[in-house]
Amino acid sequence: MTVSAGRVSRVVVTPVAFRDPPLLNVVGVHQPYVLRAIVQVHTDEGLVGLGETYADQAHLGRLEAVAAALPGADVFDLHGLRRIVAEALGESTGGAGASFGGMLEVSSAVDTVVSPFEVALLDLQGKAMGRPLSDLLGGAVRERVPYSAYLFYKWAGHPGQEDDDWGEGRTPEQMVAQARRMVDEYGFTAIKLKGGVYEPRHEAETVEALADAFPGHKLRIDPNGAWTVGTSVEMAWLSGVLEYLEDPTPGIEGMAEVSKHTELPLATNMCVIAFEHIKPAVAADAVQVVLSDHHLWGGLRRSALLGGICETFGMGLSMHSNSHLGISLAAMTHLAASTPNLTYACDTHYPWKTEEVVKPGVLEFRDGGVAVPRGPGLGVELDEDALAALHEQYLKCGQRGREDTAYMQSIVPDFTPNTARW
Repeated sequence: MTVSAGRVSRVVVTPVAFRDPPLLNVVGVHQPYVLRAIVQVHTDEGLVGLGETYADQAHLGRLEAVAAALPGADVFDLHGLRRIVAEALGESTGGAGASFGGMLEVSSAVDTVVSPFEVALLDLQGKAMGRPLSDLLGGAVRERVPYSAYLFYKWAGHPGQEDDDWGEGRTPEQMVAQARRMVDEYGFTAIKLKGGVYEPRHEAETVEALADAFPGHKLRIDPNGAWTVGTSVEMAWLSGVLEYLEDPTPGIEGMAEVSKHTELPLATNMCVIAFEHIKPAVAADAVQVVLSDHHLWGGLRRSALLGGICETFGMGLSMHSNSHLGISLAAMTHLAASTPNLTYACDTHYPWKTEEVVKPGVLEFRDGGVAVPRGPGLGVELDEDALAALHEQYLKCGQRGREDTAYMQSIVPDFTPNTARW
């Protein structure tokens, strides 16, 4: 029997904005809205595949260039998709760096542009065959994917607005309360603290308070490169408390120096975020755990390739998260479920979100994880009314990129990013 999903007939890229709390990080504070782009790939057989990605102005321009070039493509020709993307972007855009939020920068935009279209094509393939997307990646090795509670130091509310439901998060006691709410509501058994906001001793006290309050939970802290090598080595005394230490100091060279002085596994989603970073990182023994991200690494199949490379070199594997909606959560869950050596709980910003574009009932956090969707493709359905509402919110919100530092400086004029500050 021949299975066909048809050929691409048209592509729609819709930028959306959803509300976000004032979450603090090394380069500033989250703005009132998160920008995302929803990709819908239509076929001549009436199917629609979904993808999700970033939505800053430069990225939207690249997405639209590919959307115009994709009609006529075979849904099953994923290698052809990459060629189409590279040709559509051309040397002037495809070879240019892509920066995200002031913390992540890749030398070429091709992988980040391929990703949402590849997810959409895989969604179409799954729908055509009547199989969940995880089956196309080799099959699910786990029925439920564990995620971690993602804690942020935060203000009680955005300046000039009412306090949000989470309230202030500055002290160890407040952060324990934040964790308690996440654990009680979602059942998380791993907890990650976004650091790099306050001086290391204060953040270590928060970690210690979390360890006391949740003795059976796996803990992590991510200073996003806010510490010097010396401070990172000093902070390695947390080895008896942490599951791993994520990006304490910037760069492969700095991480390698820290690694020489501690048995605590070092994780990263900052110094190894593209395939060209793997060889130098392995040679220097700079990191022991790589945090994958299909939005950055070129989609789901290349992320699975990353999993195989990590297995080859004996490196652990987890998953990074940026603020996202349900299409990305579904893709992340299928990928994690079908990657045997992705054994650490994945990161997710999902509990911070109050708005959505997929219909409810499929993606639910229970016992700290999300069950792998069993419907065809991604297994989620787009809510057209919600998409329209969040697109209207995008048009009205005034944001056109992620500017954590600029937003912080509009409130705290003398702020400068905390990279390697302590």
